[in-house]
Amino acid sequence: MNRKAAVFGSSGLVGSNLLSLLEENMNYSEILAYRRKAFEENAFNKVKLVDFNNDFSIASSVDDVFISLGITMKKAGSKNAFKAVDFDLVVEVARNANQAGVKRIIVVSSIGADARSSNFYLRTRGEMEEELRKFDFELLAIVRPSILLGKRNEFRFGESVGIWFFRTFRFIFVGPLRRYRGIDANDAAKAMIQLALTAKGKITVESEVLKQIADVYYL
Repeated sequence: MNRKAAVFGSSGLVGSNLLSLLEENMNYSEILAYRRKAFEENAFNKVKLVDFNNDFSIASSVDDVFISLGITMKKAGSKNAFKAVDFDLVVEVARNANQAGVKRIIVVSSIGADARSSNFYLRTRGEMEEELRKFDFELLAIVRPSILLGKRNEFRFGESVGIWFFRTFRFIFVGPLRRYRGIDANDAAKAMIQLALTAKGKITVESEVLKQIADVYYL
């Protein structure tokens, strides 16, 4: 009932949903939001902003760390710049959390992540997952959502087309294809919090299971 959480990537689609849910959740008394931009309007009571440009430190009093860091290849501009965020930065945050004695870490990866994939994006995410498994946490939960549904602050044409497709043809994603259904970012965030509250060990949670977990989410 008195947990302290840290959210990295708190201005993104999943991260912003995490902040809203954690603010309402009775299990958490304080949330540290690591972000590079200030809140336009801070309507939160339990959330404290941490300037991610200058501060990577994690207090030993933090119980749960949620990581939803990521960047598009277009915005990164190069493979090296992309990997600096989706691999290097995520691993650095996890290392800092481990050194601070954090017990639980929940990280957003991607459906299809595989360190041996020929696809650079999926390979980078897979390599990140493998690196995180080297750390010793009470809980390491790697979540692999399919395409994320929800309103972003920035327009992404390719993603918008994908979202339209998934919503329009949702009925075809049954059986083996069910895991590729789009998932609402709020449901992904609910599942991450539920995992932090109930799970242990090193686990990987696929998209369709995230939705099932979100359906039993409680404050």
